Amino acid sequence: MKVVVQVKLLPTLEQASALEATLRVCNRAAAYASQVAFDKGLKDRNGLQKEVYGDLKATFGLSAQPAVRVVKKAVDAYTALKAGLRAGKLGVPTSRRYRKAVGSAIVFRPEAAQPFDDRCLSWQYDARTVSIWTVDGRMKGVRFACSPEQFKTLVECRKGESDLVRRGGKWYLVATCDVSEPDVYEPVDWIGVDRGIVNLATTSDGSNYQGRRLGRYRRWQARKRAELQAKQTRSATRRLARRAKKEKRHAAQVNHKISREIVSVAQRTGRGIAVEDLGGIRERVRLRRDQRGTFSSWPFHQLGEHLAYKAKRAGVPFLEVDARHTSQRCPRCGHTERANRSDRDHFRCRRCGLAGPADVVAGVNVRDRARSAWAFVTMPVPPPV
Repeated sequence: MKVVVQVKLLPTLEQASALEATLRVCNRAAAYASQVAFDKGLKDRNGLQKEVYGDLKATFGLSAQPAVRVVKKAVDAYTALKAGLRAGKLGVPTSRRYRKAVGSAIVFRPEAAQPFDDRCLSWQYDARTVSIWTVDGRMKGVRFACSPEQFKTLVECRKGESDLVRRGGKWYLVATCDVSEPDVYEPVDWIGVDRGIVNLATTSDGSNYQGRRLGRYRRWQARKRAELQAKQTRSATRRLARRAKKEKRHAAQVNHKISREIVSVAQRTGRGIAVEDLGGIRERVRLRRDQRGTFSSWPFHQLGEHLAYKAKRAGVPFLEVDARHTSQRCPRCGHTERANRSDRDHFRCRRCGLAGPADVVAGVNVRDRARSAWAFVTMPVPPPV
């Protein structure tokens, strides 16, 4: 499976200046290639490369391989745009966003990430340095730092491109690694995970990961965001962007911690992980106005992705099951009724009297559905008659 490892570069002032100049030149060249591709309808790599290769070298001073990388960057951008349009991420064809996206060439920020392959970038693991192509020539001895786990993954599994990124005045290399996947074992049972807003995750074992702290943090950020938006200055706009990134990183860290603990328990006990399939829930649910902000910032999808890829790396079975009525169905007698859940926190079956925390009951229902789904998937196929 493909994973990325982000390492921090520690360049000197001269090295940082050369890296910045390289990013700006490469992105100007990519914007030129993108404009040519848009004007002449060249979206394939070979056709665009024949058209702009000479200009990229003569006008922008790029070497052969960086010029090829710039062409691929422009082509990949149009491929991603086409996939986004097909998936409906920019609305219907008559929407303003859709028409704006298809009506002009793709542009690149002056400091957008730039991909480098092994001909433009080499790693010296023993010295903890990299050698990288720049507009000022090949630059050697650029130091990098990372955790021991990241370094081990780099040495053993790095394969393919690495992206040069500048973020918050700091330099990073994002390396692609091809990590081998362990075989998925046969689970002895399942851990059902119910995802929510008040409780970010509740397992069928009764483990509860509350979202109160994250909710308070988000409300505090919303108040600060409103104060900055009222100022309407450039400085306020820059601070808003920094706060948005900080809030996003905080939520991602919370999801990483939760998913890591759940996968660890599943691996230790030989069980699989099952979650509800919540795809399209934002379109299905109608909310009051005061609930919309909380619901739209609910990071359930990211938590599901973290669980899926961490389970895959650990060889833990992972399933998504039908989410319908998991919080209203009695796991003992099967009676399903909205009145079974009298409020958000409590469940009590109107038929058999089973009672307990509502989120735990939902997790148990998810677990039971995973048992049935796995038994059906692994059911031996009878020989043809």
